[in-house]
Amino acid sequence: MAAGQNCLVTNDWICGEYLRSRSQELTDATVQHIWITAVSVVIGLLVAFPLALLARRSRRFAGPVLGLTTVLYTVPSLAMFSLLLPLFGLSAALVVTGLVLYSLTILVRNILAGLEAVPQEAKEAAEGMGYGPARLLWEVELPLAVPALMAGVRIATVSTIALTTVGSIIGRGGLGNLIGDALPSFFKAQVLTASVLCVLLAVVADLLLLGVQRLLTPWTRIRAAHADADTVAKAV
Repeated sequence: MAAGQNCLVTNDWICGEYLRSRSQELTDATVQHIWITAVSVVIGLLVAFPLALLARRSRRFAGPVLGLTTVLYTVPSLAMFSLLLPLFGLSAALVVTGLVLYSLTILVRNILAGLEAVPQEAKEAAEGMGYGPARLLWEVELPLAVPALMAGVRIATVSTIALTTVGSIIGRGGLGNLIGDALPSFFKAQVLTASVLCVLLAVVADLLLLGVQRLLTPWTRIRAAHADADTVAKAV
């Protein structure tokens, strides 16, 4: 135990005693980080979808929608939070709103790209079978757009996990709170542990979303299997 406690005294980067004594603090920060990220991405997706549909509807709307989301993405995080502060105060809603606005440029562009990549033949075939616009969108276009859409969700999720740490300036940054608290005294074990947990969250989230994408697009696995079979057949 003395050796473990000594690593806190000597301010080592890797310290088992820190993990044992601050386990609840680390758990609470991680849960807050996951909650803020998940809520931000879900709301961002709900906002981005109608915006993408609007941009696809007419070039007259595409320019303003894509331009606005791009401009929002370039606003520095501190400036963004300052602009939103009068509306939301020092609350989690302030951080979530800022993260939603940052996610829009990624999500809108990927949803739009996925919808525009749907083969014209598939749409014409569905229309020939009597599909109306709404049914065509939900049963034909969206399923075929899933790979591009999920790519956008994965990128938005990973970037949101990183950006959530900025919320530490108002005490709503999840693991960023631990990093911010440790910087004045440069508490190495806390900085490293919180940073590693952020990276692990990003990796795990990306792998989970990749798994969801594979479940939603079984035809891609079938196509890959056929391609592998053709390759083997040619080699033989």
